[in-house]
Amino acid sequence: MCGRFALTLPPDAVAGWFGATEITAQWEQPRYNICPTQDIPVAVFHDGARHLVPMRWGFLPKWYKSPTDGPLLINARAETIAEKPAFRDAVRSRRCLIPADGFYEWHREKGKGKEPWYIYPSDGPLMAFAGIWQVWTGAEGQRSVTCAMVTTEAGPDIAEVHHREPVTVTPENFGLWLGEEGKGAATLMEAADPAYFARHRVGLEVNSGRVEGPQLREPLPD
Repeated sequence: MCGRFALTLPPDAVAGWFGATEITAQWEQPRYNICPTQDIPVAVFHDGARHLVPMRWGFLPKWYKSPTDGPLLINARAETIAEKPAFRDAVRSRRCLIPADGFYEWHREKGKGKEPWYIYPSDGPLMAFAGIWQVWTGAEGQRSVTCAMVTTEAGPDIAEVHHREPVTVTPENFGLWLGEEGKGAATLMEAADPAYFARHRVGLEVNSGRVEGPQLREPLPD
C-alpha cells in the first residue's frame, strides 16, 4: 500500500510533465509528508485536454452519508478493483494520475518496530501513481472530489520492504490510463519493472503526520 508520499516540484513543473494545459491545483511549499484526507494534485483528461486539479486523498463511495461513514479508502487493490462496488465504475471511466517524488513505506523486522523507508524513482525526479476518482455528495449537500491510489502485489525490489506497491504509470502510457487512447488500461496495473525504484532508510520522525521538511527523506547513516 501507500499511505504517505512527497511532492516537492512546483505546479508549473508538474503540469508540464503531464502535458496539462489547465491548472487549478496549487501549492506554495514543497510537501514532504502528504497524508490521507489532504488535498493533492491529480491529472485528469477532460474535454479533450489534460488538467491538473485538486482532489481529496480518500475515496468516498456514493453511499457514504458523511466522510466518516465507512473505512478510509486511500488505496484500491488492482486484483479486485473491477469487482468492488466502491471502485468498479471509477476504474472504467474515472481514472487519474497522482504525481509524486517518492513515497514512504514501513517494514517490520522481528524484534524491532516498524522502520520507515523512502522509495523513489531511480531515474528521474517524478513518478505517477495510477488512481481513480469520484465526486461525492453528502446527505446535506456537501460535495467533494475524492481519489484513491491503485496498488498491486510488490515486485522483488519492493517486496523486501512491503508486500504491496502503488501502480506506477510511465509517461508513454499516460494517455492509455487517462482514457485518451481507448481500451487496455487494465494491462498497466502491475508492479514496476525491476530496478525502477531506489530506496533508503529514513528516520522515525516521518511516523508523525504533523512533521514536515526535507529532513524526513534524508537517508540514515550506514
